[in-house]
Amino acid sequence: ITETACRLDEENSGEYKRNSEEYIKKINGLHKQFGEAVNGSERKLMVFADRFPYRYFAEEYGLDYSAAFPGCSHDTEPGAKTIQYLIDKIKEENIPVIFTIENSNRNVAETISSETGAKILEFHSCHNITKTELENGVTYVDLMTRNHNNLKEALN
Repeated sequence: ITETACRLDEENSGEYKRNSEEYIKKINGLHKQFGEAVNGSERKLMVFADRFPYRYFAEEYGLDYSAAFPGCSHDTEPGAKTIQYLIDKIKEENIPVIFTIENSNRNVAETISSETGAKILEFHSCHNITKTELENGVTYVDLMTRNHNNLKEALN
């Protein structure tokens, strides 16, 4: 993208290159922070009372996961067995956090949280934002920084 912008607008190419380098540093910094959070953690399990569009993320950082829905399932509610499985898993492994994704109705998470005491936190998929987030200029880096902080809390 930077190379194309520089070709199309040579006059501002220096600014494009500086912005690109700065952004790449931020992304690489986040990658390092996620790796450190996982490597320094007591546990490697993320529990989602929601859909799970993070398979590649989990693989990248060596995380395990349990979720109410496989992948990005279009089911509206998980079965009772699935909810009980997640409740049992959280209790057995003393999991402190259960995740939801953005724009979730949180019903499943609230049920599981009330049974286990696990705190509900969001893990943002970064593919959509609310109108308020847009108006406030929330960026991918902002969302992933929030995800990093929530992941650290969940893994320790």
